[in-house]
Amino acid sequence: MSLQQKVELKRRGLMFILSSPSGAGKTTLSRQLREQYNNAEAHETLVMSVSVTTRPPRPGEEHGRDYFFVNDAQYKDMVKKGEMLEYAQVFEYNYGTPAGFVREHIERGVDVLFDIDWQGTRQLASKSRDDLVSVFILPPSMTELERRLKARAQDSDEVVKKRMSKAFNEISHWQEYDYVLINQNLDETLEKIDTILKAERLKRVRQSGMAEFVDSL
Repeated sequence: MSLQQKVELKRRGLMFILSSPSGAGKTTLSRQLREQYNNAEAHETLVMSVSVTTRPPRPGEEHGRDYFFVNDAQYKDMVKKGEMLEYAQVFEYNYGTPAGFVREHIERGVDVLFDIDWQGTRQLASKSRDDLVSVFILPPSMTELERRLKARAQDSDEVVKKRMSKAFNEISHWQEYDYVLINQNLDETLEKIDTILKAERLKRVRQSGMAEFVDSL
């Protein structure tokens, strides 16, 4: 091999989880992370996990892009057949992660990004811990979290109250995550998440082509 030739190693993808209480910033961070990677790369290296849900579509949402929309019977059948990596009820609707979608991308070396809570994270860890990297996003304070929720102007005062109550329970599980970040500044938090993802991609266990390369030396 000449010095000019670039070594290209096969890599196994990973499941990259961002969790936080509602309003702490994970949705914005997830979107910006995807834009950063998929705009900078010549090929897709990071995709958002598309969940199954029994929730009806909101205006502008598309089946297969935003969610896989199913009815209660279809959802229960998928759970029964073991076709979900994780599933949970959130408020009055059911959500789950289809195993086929995730495994197909990981095998191709594409990372799958998850926006799920601690319950989903725990389920994924029980099934695929070696492929999992989890990050929990904390707000700077509960006062700031409440301010952000109200500033979104998407929910009633009663819903905001419920989300704040749920936030305390979610935060109590912070020690179950590989990394914990305080989201005081969105750009700084995004930079830290980017650093984590790049480092995790370089781990020996994910360099599936390394053994072949070493044998060729």
